Amino acid sequence: MFAPVSATNSSIAAPAWFLPPTAEKPATTARVLHVINGEHFSGAERVQQLLGKQLPNFGIEADFACVKPGKFSALCGLNEQRVFDAPMKGRFDFSVVSRLKQIVAERKIDLLHAHTPRTALVTSLLAVRTGLPWVYHVHSPTARDSTRGLVNRLNQIIERYSIKNCQRLVTVSRSLRREMLRLGVPRRRLSVVPNGVPAIEPIDSSERMSQSHWHLGMIALMRPRKGVEVALQAMKLLKDRGAPITLELIGGFETEAYQLQTLRLLDQLGLGDCVQWSGFTSDVPSAIRRLDAMLLPSLFGEGMPMVVLEALAAAVPVVATSVEGTPEVVRDGVEGFLAKPGDAASLAEKIALLASDRLRWADMSQRAVDRHRAAFSDQRMAQRVARIYARLGKQ
Repeated sequence: MFAPVSATNSSIAAPAWFLPPTAEKPATTARVLHVINGEHFSGAERVQQLLGKQLPNFGIEADFACVKPGKFSALCGLNEQRVFDAPMKGRFDFSVVSRLKQIVAERKIDLLHAHTPRTALVTSLLAVRTGLPWVYHVHSPTARDSTRGLVNRLNQIIERYSIKNCQRLVTVSRSLRREMLRLGVPRRRLSVVPNGVPAIEPIDSSERMSQSHWHLGMIALMRPRKGVEVALQAMKLLKDRGAPITLELIGGFETEAYQLQTLRLLDQLGLGDCVQWSGFTSDVPSAIRRLDAMLLPSLFGEGMPMVVLEALAAAVPVVATSVEGTPEVVRDGVEGFLAKPGDAASLAEKIALLASDRLRWADMSQRAVDRHRAAFSDQRMAQRVARIYARLGKQ
C-alpha cells in the first residue's frame, strides 16, 4: 500500500506529471481520457461527472469521450471542450478507436480510464495503439447488471477479455472487489475506491418532529433491476394498513414500454392517491431534501448507489435492500433499514418501522450526514483515484 497523496504527505515519489492538491488549484500536469457510454445520466455517470470536477484539484484534467452520446454531454455541467462525441455504430464498431487515437494525440493524453464493458473493449484496443496505461472502473457486477441474461453474459465475456492488458481495476465496493477476485483478477491489480458525492445542505429533522405524514422518494433510472414493482407492492400493503405514507417516483424510465408497464401496475393496485411519478429531475439535492426517507428496493446489481450517498449527505435516512455494496454504506438500524431484496412484505415492514418513531428517525438523520462526511465525499473519491494514477505513472 502507498501513503495518501496530500499536501502534507510526500512519502511517495510521485511521477513528474502528478501533483498533490494544494490550497490553490494546481496547474494541470496530466490529462486522463475517460471513455464512457454517455447515453444515460445516472449513478455511474455521476461518478464520472464528479471526477471531472474534482480531479483538477489534484493536478489532473479529465476529458470524456462518449461512445453512445446522450444525456451525459447535456447534463454533466463540464466544460464542453472536455467532452467529445465518438459514436459507435454498434458494440463491435472498432472504427471508433481511430477517432479516439486522434483525441489522445490532440489532447496530449497521459492515461486512459474506461467505465463499462463496451468501453473497456475499445480502451483495450486504444491502449495497444497508443502505448498508454489504462484503468477500468467497475461500477456494478456485470453478470447481474440487468434482467437480460444473454446481454449480461456477453458483457462479462467482453469485460474479461478486455481487461487482460489493463494495469489497474477500480471497484466501487468491497463486494465488487470480491467478485473480481472470483473471476480471476489478480489481487495486486485491484483497488477499492468507494463512490463519493458533494455535501448537501442537510435537512433540519427538528422541524419535522410533529409531522405524522411520511414522504418517501425513489430516485433512479427506472428499470426492472431497481425493484419498482416491489416498491409498489409494499406501498399497497402499507396503504391497506392505513399508514400515512406517500411515495414519489423521481426519474425517467429506461424504456417507454417499461414506463407503460409500471404505470399500469400502479393503477391496478389502486395507488394513485399515495404514489406519484414526477419524472426526471436535474436538481437531485432539492428532490432529496423534501423527502423523509430515500427508498431503493434494488433486486441486484448495485455497486455503491450514488443516490444513497446523496441521501446520507442530506441527512435523509434510507430504506434499501441488502444487495451487494449497499450494506457497506447503510448499516441496518443506524442510517436506515435494509430489507430482503425482492420481498415486498420485508420492504413494507422496514418502511413501517422507520415511520413508527420520529425520535429514532431524527437520530438516523444525524448519523446519516455524519456517515457521509466521514467516508463518502467526492473529494475523497477523487483523491483516491488520483493516487492510482500516480502509482501508474511510476511504473
